[in-house]
Amino acid sequence: MEVAFILEKLIFIVLVFAVTMLFALYSTYAERKVAGFLQDRYGPNRAGPFGLLQPICDGAKLFSKEEFMPNTPNKILFVVAPAIAMSVSLLGVAVIPWAEKFEIPGYGEVMGYIGDVNVAVLYIVAVLSTSVYGVVIGGWASNNKYSLMGSIRAGAQMISYEIAMGLSIIALVMMTGSLSLVEITQQQSGWNGLQWNIWYQPLTFIIFLVCSFAECNRTPFDLAECESELVNGHHTEYSSLGMGFFMFSEYASMFFSSAFISVLFFGGYNYPGIDWVNENWGLNIANGLGVLTLLAKTTFFIFFYMWVRWTIPRFRYDQLMKLGWKMLFPLAIVNIFLVGIAILIFK
Repeated sequence: MEVAFILEKLIFIVLVFAVTMLFALYSTYAERKVAGFLQDRYGPNRAGPFGLLQPICDGAKLFSKEEFMPNTPNKILFVVAPAIAMSVSLLGVAVIPWAEKFEIPGYGEVMGYIGDVNVAVLYIVAVLSTSVYGVVIGGWASNNKYSLMGSIRAGAQMISYEIAMGLSIIALVMMTGSLSLVEITQQQSGWNGLQWNIWYQPLTFIIFLVCSFAECNRTPFDLAECESELVNGHHTEYSSLGMGFFMFSEYASMFFSSAFISVLFFGGYNYPGIDWVNENWGLNIANGLGVLTLLAKTTFFIFFYMWVRWTIPRFRYDQLMKLGWKMLFPLAIVNIFLVGIAILIFK
C-alpha cells in the first residue's frame, strides 16, 4: 500500500510539473499574442497553425545558442543562480489543491493534490521569499554593474512588498481560521460553489494582487530588469540555458501566483452548480470540471498580468518604494484591524 501511495504521488508530481511547464512555455506565446492584440497587430503567426509552434522554435533557438561565461570569479554561483530561480518557482504548486478527490475503480480514492500541508500558506510565503535569491545571486555573480543594480533593486522590492503581502494574508487567515489551502478551498464550497473569499475580503484581494505583481517582477514593477535603464537587469550576462531558466521561472511563477490567487479568493476548484453535478453526474466528472475551472481561473489571471504589462507604464523606483511602504503597508495593517472588528461583530 505504501508503494502504491508513493507511486500515486510521483505520477501526480510529474503531471503537475508537466502542466506548469506547459503553461510557462505557452505563456510566452500568449504574451506576444496579447501584446499584438492590444497594439492592433497579429503577433506570431508563421510557425505552425496560428503560430502555435513559435514557443517550440524559440526554445530550440535559445537552448542551441552558445553558453557564455563572463569574466567572473564566481562561476559556480553564476551557473547555480538560474537553477535556483527555476526550482523555487516550481515548489509552490506542490500544495495547490487542484480537485477534492477522484475515485479509480479497483484502486480507491485519489486526492486531487500532491500534499495537504497544514501550514501551506506559511510554506508558500517562505517559498516566495526565497525566490529572490536566484535573481540576487545571478546579478552579483555576473560581475556586471547593471546586473548588480538589477539584483539590488529586486532584493529591495521583494522586502518592501513581501511585508504588505504577508499582512494581507494574515487578514484572510484570521477569517478562515486555517493555514491549509485544502481547508480554505473547502470553506468556499458553500452557496453551491460560490461562497468565495473575494466577497468577504475585497481589500485583502487588491493588496495581495498588487503585491503579486511585484513578487513576480511583472510590469509595472519590473524594475529589476527594465531595459531602458539596466540593459536587461540581472540576466544581462546570461545566454542559452541560463537565460531560458530565468525566463521560464518568471512565467512559472506567474502561473503559480495566478493559481494561488484563484485558490485563496475565487474558490479554487469550486464552481456554480458543483453540488448538483456531483449528485447527478458523479464525483469524477464534478472534480474533473473542478480542475478545468481552476485552470480557467488561473488562465484569466495570467491574461490579466499580460494585459497590465501592455497597458500601464513602469513605475519610477521612488514611486515603487513609496507605494510599498507608505500605502500598501499601512493599508494592510488597517485591513487587519477591520477584519478583526468584523469577526468580533459578526461571529
